[in-house]
Formats: sequence, structure tokens, C-alpha cells
Amino acid sequence: MALVRRHKKKLAALAAALVVPLALHLYVDRATRLEAPAIPDVPLTRTEADGVARAGRAWTAVRGVRIAHLAGTPEEIGAQHGTLLRERMVANETVLWDGFDDVVSFAPARALLFDIGRYRYRNVEQGFPEARRREIAAEARAFAPDPFRSHMPTYTRMVFLHSLYDIAIGFEHSPLLGCTAFGLGPAATKDGHALFARAFDFEAAEVFDRDKVVFVVREEGKIPFASVAWPGLVGVLTGMNAEGVAVSVNGGRAREPKAVGIPVPLALRETLERAHDTGEAIAILAAQDVMVSHIVFVGDAKGRFAVVERAPGERAFVREGPDPARVAVTNHFDGPLGKDPKDAHVRATTSSLARRARVDELVRDVAPSSATPESAVAMLRDHRCAGGESCKLGDRRTIDAFIATHGVVFDLTSRAAWVSEGPHLSGKFVKIDLARIVSGGGGEVPPLELEEIGADEVMHDSRYEEGRARAGGPLMGPGARPLGGN
Repeated sequence: MALVRRHKKKLAALAAALVVPLALHLYVDRATRLEAPAIPDVPLTRTEADGVARAGRAWTAVRGVRIAHLAGTPEEIGAQHGTLLRERMVANETVLWDGFDDVVSFAPARALLFDIGRYRYRNVEQGFPEARRREIAAEARAFAPDPFRSHMPTYTRMVFLHSLYDIAIGFEHSPLLGCTAFGLGPAATKDGHALFARAFDFEAAEVFDRDKVVFVVREEGKIPFASVAWPGLVGVLTGMNAEGVAVSVNGGRAREPKAVGIPVPLALRETLERAHDTGEAIAILAAQDVMVSHIVFVGDAKGRFAVVERAPGERAFVREGPDPARVAVTNHFDGPLGKDPKDAHVRATTSSLARRARVDELVRDVAPSSATPESAVAMLRDHRCAGGESCKLGDRRTIDAFIATHGVVFDLTSRAAWVSEGPHLSGKFVKIDLARIVSGGGGEVPPLELEEIGADEVMHDSRYEEGRARAGGPLMGPGARPLGGN
């Protein structure tokens, strides 16, 4: 007792140091829990035969890449998603949690960062469309048993995961700031079709490249669409609808991020499910209340392309032309947001200007009536720097620095998608016929024999490995590298 009396103040300070953080953690845990909306039960049974898994009207199969067809009400789509892809969702989320442990190895610091993020974004669900809340609630219900429930309740965690793009883009060294996209109108293509191409340079972990999914979603009362993403994500980062409208997001930095608004993946999904052409897509995008700055590339079946630059509290800026047959975009702003110091930092410290200069050269040099899906894929795989400068494979200034999570060429006129099989952009691109799946009622699974565009020639010798080593590994998982810019 005498020892306690002599050190009473020190012991009290020690107790406070232990109890206060724990109390705050428990408070954050309680304050950030979200109540899932009441939804009808959608009982489903997963069956599998001949490499095709089915649950109700939904199915999934691997055809070069995994395809998942989901159909019905938001609740049915969510239940189908969780039922068919639960195993893949578990694998992907395991990489995220293990990667977070590796990036922030000190457990108390990890808990503190996690709590700060959860509390800042505790009201993020308010920006979600009601239909998406119901869909995510059904997906969470089907994701049982949940091996990650100790981290956060299932529904709450899935809401945060659908906001992860917007949360991550606000960080200085976000892995989402290295994308390139371009459009080629009917005057530039061999068959008079409109082509929309993009490389999504998301470097979080290799699993997002290896385990990508092409979702074909047919929500009741909405325009069907295809989205290239990963198991668990019901939104759109790269997608095309059955009307021939395509959208993709490129990261950008300007203004201050908000903690409430519609997350980018849900904003782009809403656009695809409603827009019949580029003009309608622009109007939908301009009316949305966004959380972070970014750039949306839009195109339609008639070959009208637009670049929509958005930031919280700012009016959307739309760039079209000057040549409607040739439009390109990387990660810096051309409109009023280009005066923001954050955009100046992007221009000075990332490869955005260099990639833009190179992709502008590529689209400019496309001869009239010459472009095809094959030549568009070759442009995505371009390994040269702008102005004829010599650069090595894996140089971040090139369009293909061996870091893309997926590459896509959409034929907006025929509603066909050519999707990278992996690794990155170097493997084959396989054709997914959205028009055929939609016209067949959604139940027709594509045949095993698919049209494809062959692998890049760098896969035939040691050049791919050399380029990958020079580019550096992902932020999480095997071969992970320290955080850095693009």
C-alpha cells in the first residue's frame, strides 16, 4: 500500500493512459455502427455444374476472366452477389486486412488510424442511394459466416468498403492516381464504331488484377450495364451500359474532400443505369454531390466523348474536343480545378503530364478509318515516352508501366468489351459481348471458345519480368513496396 501511496499520481496516469484509449475505441465502435435497412429475405441456394455456378437468376463462370450475371431487385442482386462470390470476397478482403497490418505494423497505431477514419466517415451512408443500401444489406446478409466481423459489423464494413475509393483518393500517396483513358470516334475507326479505352492503374494488391470480375447487372427498371471490378464491389469504376454509354474514373486532387456525398463507384453506377447518351450522362454527373475531386471520362455509341471534372462544392467542368474523334485524359485538370495547388502538385510529382503528352500523340497519329480493338489495345500497351524519348520498360511515364489492375476497350457501337485477362495489360484481352448477354435474357452463359486479342510480345521473353521489377510491387501483399507517388 505504501508503494501505491508513493506512486499514486504515476499509477493514475498509467491507468488513464490505458483506460482512455480503450474507452475512446469502444465509443468509436458504437458511434460508427450503421443500422442496415429492413429488407425482405431472399433465400438462395448455390449450385455448380460444368464450371458454372448459379443462384436464382444469377450465374458466374470463368471465360478468360470471371463473369458474374446478377439480375432482379436490389435485394435479389445483393443476395446473388454474396451467395455466388463469397469465397472470392473473403480472399480479397483477407489481402486488405493483412496488408493494413503490414503497412502499419504497430497495433496501437493501426487501431488509432482505423478509429480516426471510422469516426470521420461515420455518416458516409447518408450519401448512398436507398437502392444501394438495400443491395448492400442483402449482400452483407448473404456473406455468412463473416470471418471479419471482429473488425467491424458486416453491413457497416461493406458500406465503408464501397466508400474506399473516395477515402483513399484523399491521401497524398493514393494508389489510385495513375490512370489513362482515350476515345476514338467513328471517323477514326475502321468499321465506323466508337471505341472507349482505359487502363486502371490501381496498385493496392495483385489480387485485384488476378481476381477481377466483369459484372453484368440487370436491375429491375434500370438500363443493364457491365462493370469491370472485383468481388464485393456493386459500383462502377469502369463500365458500359446496354445503350452504349461508357464511364470510367481517373483520380485527381483539388479542393478539400468531404465525409458525406455519393461515393464515386455508386455515382458512376447511377449514371450507367439512367443515361442513354453522353449528354444525359453529363447531366446526371453534374447533379451529384461528390465527396472527392476526380475526373470522369464519358462516351456513347455515336462517338461523343466528354471529360467531366468534379470536386466537392464546385460546378462540374466539361471538356469536349477540339477533335471529337480523338479525346484523351490522365490525372490532372484542364478546367478551373487546374488552378488548385493540389493539382499543381500532381502535375509536378506524378507521371500525369508525361502520360497525357504520350496518349495525345497516340490518338493524334491514328489515321482516319483505321482504328480497331486490336490497335486500341496496342495503344494501352504502349511502352514509349512522349516526344520519342527513350525510356525503359516499367517507366511510370509510359501508358503501360506494368501496374494496371485492368485494361478495357469498349466497342460502344456493338456493346462489346475487350477485358485484360492479366497479368496487368500484358496478357490476353478477351471479348465479353454485353449485347448478346442482355438480348438473351441474361441466362445464356458465354461459350468457352471466346474471341481474344493475344498477349503482348513482352510476355514471350524476359522483358515482362524486367519491366515489373522496375515498376515496383503493389502496396499490399507479396512483393509490396513502400508508399510512393506515380
